[in-house]
Amino acid sequence: MTTESVPADGDPRRLLSEARGLARRVRVDQRVTWSALLVLAVVTFVGIPFDWLFLVERCGADGTCQFSRQGVLYYWPVALLLAYAVIAFCYVRVARTRGLGARVLPYALTGAALTILFTATWIAARLYLPSHPRTTPFPDWVLVLDRLISPWGTIGVALLVLARLERHLGLLLFTIGYLAVVLVPLAPDVTWGAPRPIVLPQQLISGTVLLLGAAGFALADRRRR
Repeated sequence: MTTESVPADGDPRRLLSEARGLARRVRVDQRVTWSALLVLAVVTFVGIPFDWLFLVERCGADGTCQFSRQGVLYYWPVALLLAYAVIAFCYVRVARTRGLGARVLPYALTGAALTILFTATWIAARLYLPSHPRTTPFPDWVLVLDRLISPWGTIGVALLVLARLERHLGLLLFTIGYLAVVLVPLAPDVTWGAPRPIVLPQQLISGTVLLLGAAGFALADRRRR
């Protein structure tokens, strides 16, 4: 006894093509990319006053100054964990209204894991550096690594996971551009004012890039529908 997997008059290649097309439409309908970028942009902008408030300056007798971002500990871990929870909620809610499932959980879990990892790394560096002072600047690769494990750097790494889950070439290209902006700053990390820093230019740029990305993907989604 044998069974037919396709109708006798059916074209297997055509059926396979239609199945692939349907799967692609489902993946596209599952995307709420703009909401993820919008939430991350809001978190980045809200973090600026916290980072400004908890920015500690230490100046030596030789006139050189160092600064430490205490906001990385007091604001960012909680803010990012809440952000990934909100993003997951938005994806699930939109998917249900469209009668689809959501594949956002691996992204949210990756973002949460990276948040915990960068917090632990920052605490370790905070404990190590005061007892091991340096008289020479850090090499460039250390500065790049420092930016990568910063909150705005880990945001980009997690977005790579979301791009893979959604098979979203546009998001992948955007994330690569975003990481380039983070790793090769267009502005100094801190603009100094008296008696405290007055603004954090690079963080402002990162938030603006995320906000523009959210607007662009929202516009593309509206046009597609």
